Amino acid sequence: MPEDPWGFDPSCGHLAGMDLTEWRVEAADGHIGVVDEQSDEAGNAFLVVDAGGWIFGKLLIPAGAVTRIDRARRTLHLSLRRGQVEDAPQFLPDPDQGDREYREDVVEYYRKTGPC
Repeated sequence: MPEDPWGFDPSCGHLAGMDLTEWRVEAADGHIGVVDEQSDEAGNAFLVVDAGGWIFGKLLIPAGAVTRIDRARRTLHLSLRRGQVEDAPQFLPDPDQGDREYREDVVEYYRKTGPC
């Protein structure tokens, strides 16, 4: 996880205001799901990924995990493995997203599981 997990890395290809909803999300080792929601807010950028059938739920992925955006294929590539995402803390609805402890737990989980 990068130094600023809640911001898109400038080298990934993200442009401010870019709508990523319904784009495919690929881990380093395979497909994860599609973007259900996103936030581009400075210091609070993240994706909510609908993992569909293989996890049966939604996951909060800090924007710092995005390594590359392929506009032609409408696909986001992450620095994470499927197993890391599969075992990640589940997405919490709006009131809990801003909870500092929850956000720290999400980042800490990805830092502990290491790079892909």
